[in-house]
Amino acid sequence: MSALSLSQSLSRLVSPEVATVIVGALPISELRGAIPIALFVFKFPVLKAFLLAVAGNLIPIFPILFFLEKIAGFLSARFLFMKKFFDWLFDRTRKKFYKKYEIYGDIALILFVAVPLPVTGAWTGAMAAFLFGIRKLPAFIFISIGVLIAGAVVTATSLGLGFAIR
Repeated sequence: MSALSLSQSLSRLVSPEVATVIVGALPISELRGAIPIALFVFKFPVLKAFLLAVAGNLIPIFPILFFLEKIAGFLSARFLFMKKFFDWLFDRTRKKFYKKYEIYGDIALILFVAVPLPVTGAWTGAMAAFLFGIRKLPAFIFISIGVLIAGAVVTATSLGLGFAIR
């Protein structure tokens, strides 16, 4: 299901504002999907689209930073397929993030999250912070800064593409 069809289905159940927040909170779409949907499907003003998408994208970060270790440990100990999944996920995240972290340290988290490409968003950034032992409060701040930058990039790109399409 695409972010667009998901947002349309959600908007039948909840307000367009809540649908935007939910799409922004999802691990695949994040704000890369929420901002264009808010702007072009729901016709929100730019600031409203930006703020709702950013808020949605930040919602999962706190639970990931504080509970991922416990949840992964619990599920991995009980289900072999979950252990394999978390091993794969954590290994992939380490490979994507390691070189940047080695060069830039904790600030790499901002850069990693700020680039609005697949697998570089807030969810992966939170997992990377967990895996590399970045303290939780600084990690949340760095991820939030990255989300704001990514949101600005996605908004500007969406507006540029929107004008080009018209």
